[in-house]
Amino acid sequence: MAEAALDAVRRELREFPAAARELSVPLAVPHLDEPPSPLHFYRDWVCPNRPCIIRNALKHWPALRKWSLPYLRATVGSTEVSVAVTPDGYADAVRGDRFVMPAERRLPLSHVLDVLEGRAQHPGVLYVQKQCSNLPTELPQLLPDVEPHVPWASEALVHKDHYENLYCVVSGEKHFLLHPPSDRPFIPYELYTQATYQLTEEGSFKMVDEEAMEKVPWIPLDPLAPDLARYPSYCQAQALRCTVRAGEILYLPALWFHHVQQSHGCIAVNFWYDMEYDLKYSYFQLLDSLTKVLGLN
Repeated sequence: MAEAALDAVRRELREFPAAARELSVPLAVPHLDEPPSPLHFYRDWVCPNRPCIIRNALKHWPALRKWSLPYLRATVGSTEVSVAVTPDGYADAVRGDRFVMPAERRLPLSHVLDVLEGRAQHPGVLYVQKQCSNLPTELPQLLPDVEPHVPWASEALVHKDHYENLYCVVSGEKHFLLHPPSDRPFIPYELYTQATYQLTEEGSFKMVDEEAMEKVPWIPLDPLAPDLARYPSYCQAQALRCTVRAGEILYLPALWFHHVQQSHGCIAVNFWYDMEYDLKYSYFQLLDSLTKVLGLN
């Protein structure tokens, strides 16, 4: 009887994503032609936990017309910035049986731009990024070119922990592959030893394990080329794909799984807002726990 009951729970969990998708997950990421009001944004997108792309959202930003490579070279070229360096462009990624974080370097932005334009060489792939506010702390000269926040989002969202994401593309394109939280039963997790890339004097990369660190739960498959023989349940997940172009904002809701690629030299500004720990969060925690206990992946 107990095993029959567990089989019934597994069956319901496997069927749940399809029911949730039919109820609330769009077939494609919707576009809005202009920024919404705070009430519209909260009611139609945040509360139902649905992504959207907002067009014509950044046209008043000076950055949209000013942030060319020559402008950045002239304005902040001599400034040292935090640069993530990896052998293949994948930071915070699974490699073999390790979860590997990028090597970090402090480099003048002009050198990074030289590499982008092919004027200089540097081992690996360079990515100027920092999780917590590299624009105000490292490049304050550029702050007048962007808004300090997104007003209609700031009015709509509550502050607790950083989860809601507004992704503002200034130049180039970002390509997103998204899965709603309801796809969790089909998305595998494994535990990995933490490691960090180190760049040797010869210009090669080596992985160095982080001592006395707990293992990291991470998604082991590449959604662009999933190993369905190893993770057959993933074929039942249905991803949304979208491209966010210059002048557009992607609202990426809390709890959504995402994979990101970008065009060469893409520039974007992120605004992180705090999710509400409401029933959505509780429901997802229950879904995640049942998926783990029943060994669905």
